[in-house]
Amino acid sequence: MEKVTSDLSSLQVQDDSTADRKLLIAVDFGTTFSGVAWAQTRRPDVQSVIIQWPDATTGGLEGVSSDKVPTELRYEHGVCKWGFQVDDYGLRHQWFKLDLDPSQSRGISDLSRQFPDQHALPPGYSASSEKLCTDYLAALRSHTEEVLKFKLPSSILRSTPIEYIITVPAVWSDAAQAKTRACAERAGMGKGLQIISEPEAAAIYALHAMDPHSIQVGDTFVLCDAGGGTVDLISYTVSELKPILKIAEAANGSGRLCGSTFLNRIFQKFIVDKLSLNEEWDEEVVEDAMKRFDLVTKKAFRGGANEEFIIPVPGLADDAAQGVRRGKLKMSGSDVKKIFDPVVGEVVALVRGQIAATNKKVKAVLMVGGFGQNAYLREMVRASIDAGIEVMQPPNGWTAVVRGALMKGLSQLEPETERVKVASRSARKHYGTEIMSKYDSSKHRKDTSWWDDYDGELKVFDMSWFITKGSPVTEDRAFIRKYHKVWKVSDGPRQTVAQDILEFSDPDDKGAPIYKEGSAVKHLARLTADLSCIPARELTQKMGKDGLMYYVIYYEIEMTYYSAETKYALVYKSVKYASVTAEYV
Repeated sequence: MEKVTSDLSSLQVQDDSTADRKLLIAVDFGTTFSGVAWAQTRRPDVQSVIIQWPDATTGGLEGVSSDKVPTELRYEHGVCKWGFQVDDYGLRHQWFKLDLDPSQSRGISDLSRQFPDQHALPPGYSASSEKLCTDYLAALRSHTEEVLKFKLPSSILRSTPIEYIITVPAVWSDAAQAKTRACAERAGMGKGLQIISEPEAAAIYALHAMDPHSIQVGDTFVLCDAGGGTVDLISYTVSELKPILKIAEAANGSGRLCGSTFLNRIFQKFIVDKLSLNEEWDEEVVEDAMKRFDLVTKKAFRGGANEEFIIPVPGLADDAAQGVRRGKLKMSGSDVKKIFDPVVGEVVALVRGQIAATNKKVKAVLMVGGFGQNAYLREMVRASIDAGIEVMQPPNGWTAVVRGALMKGLSQLEPETERVKVASRSARKHYGTEIMSKYDSSKHRKDTSWWDDYDGELKVFDMSWFITKGSPVTEDRAFIRKYHKVWKVSDGPRQTVAQDILEFSDPDDKGAPIYKEGSAVKHLARLTADLSCIPARELTQKMGKDGLMYYVIYYEIEMTYYSAETKYALVYKSVKYASVTAEYV
C-alpha cells in the first residue's frame, strides 16, 4: 500500500520575482465586450488602449473606433467573423466565455432565463466553448499585432518578446482558469501568459486614479465591476500608503449574471409585446429600436418618471393608443424605469451583500465597467446603502479592467513601476490533500482506522488543509508543505509521484471536514512528477516495524496563489521538477 504523510509544522515561504524587457499586451476578455491595452517595459509610462477595429464592410483595421469590441463570433462559408464584423442581423455566438466554467451555472440569474437573446445561438451548438474562445482570442491577438505594426518600428517588433496578460471573473474556478489559459495559448498568446481577476485589475486602476490625499490606512473600498454580462465585486482595505499603496482583500469576491445586456433583452421583450401585432412589423423595426435604446436611451436615463425618450420604429402606422406617431415611439421615464429596475435591483443586492461581507466600515463603492457608469444605477446604489458611504465612478471606467491588468503585468515584469499592490487575498475555499495520520481517538472515528505495518500503529486517512477559507494568501510567497510516501521495495521503484489537491467550498462557513469521504470535498487537481530519471539506488530504503524493506520518498508540494490562478510544483531532494502537471477536473 502506498502511504502519504505530512509534516504539519513545515510551512515555509519562498520568494520569487522576475523582470525582463518585453512588449506587454493586456486582454480584458469580457462576456459581451473585450478590450486590449499595450505598453513596452522600456517605456512603462506610455500605455495605450486599442481603439481601432475591423467592421463588416471595409475589411480594414480601422472600420470602427471604440474602446472595446463585441465578444461575438459568426462562421460564414468557412470564414470566422468576429467583433464588429458580425452585423446586427442573424444568429451569432455570444456569451461563450461563460461556458468555460460550468460550475457557475448556479450563478445564472432569473434574468438570463426570463429574457434570452433572440439572436444568440442556443446551447448545444456545434462549436465547443473552447473552440469559440480560442478562435475569438486568436482573432483579437492577430488584429492587435497588426495594429502594433503601425505603432512601433519594425526593428522593435522583431527584437522585443511579446507577453500577454488576460483577465477572468473573480468567481472563476481553478478549472475554468486552466481552460482560459489553454485557449489563450492555442490562440498564440504564448506559454508565459499571466492571468488576473477582472475586479482586482479594475481596483488597481481605480485606486491609482484616485487622489492619494483622500486615501488613509484602514480605508475599505468595495469595487463593483458592472459590465454587459456579469457584475463582479471585490473589497479591499488599505494597509500601507508608502512607498506604494498596498491593499488587502477585505472579503471574498462575488458576482452574478445581471449586466446591462439584460436591459436590452427586457427592452426587446417590451417592444415586441407592445408592437409586434402591427401589420408593418418586421425584424428591421426591432433592430432600429434596439440600436436607439442601447446607444441613447440606456445611457441617458436618470430615473425621472417625467423623462421622455423617442424610439424609432420606421414603417409603423400612427397609433395614438400605442404612442406611435410618424415612425417614432414615445417612451415615458416610468416605462424605462420598469426595464431598469429588475436588473438594477440585482446589482444593488450584490453591492449590499459585499459591504456586509467586509464586516468593516466601508469608505466608498467604486463603480467601474460600462454599466457601472450609468447614472441611474449609481443613484440607486447610493440610495440603498449607508449615507456615509460614497459612491464614485472613477475615470475611464469602461476600460478600467484592461488598464489595471496592464499595470499589474508591468509591475510583474518591472517591479519599480508598481503603484498599487495587492498585499494579500482572502482564500476562496479550503485547499488541502488527503494524508495518512496516526489514529487519535479524540478526533478520529475508530471505524476509519487500520493497522500500518510500516510504523506498527493504527492509522487513518484524513484531510490535511494547508490553506483555510478566508485566510490571507500572498502571491510573492510559495507555501511549502512536506510529505513522504512509503511502499514496499518488493513492489519495485515508482516511475512517478502523484498527489491530489482537494478543495472544499464550505458554503455555510462551518469549517473544513476531517474526512474526505462522506463530505462535499471535491477533487481539484492531480500533481504528477516524473521520477523515472532517478536511479533506484538513490531512493531511500528503510526497514518497517514488520521487518520488511520499504522505499521512503520525502518531497515537498510548493503552492503559489496568484490573482486568478494557482501554480504548483513538487520538490524532491531540493530539486524542483518541471514535469509537475496539474490536471483540473
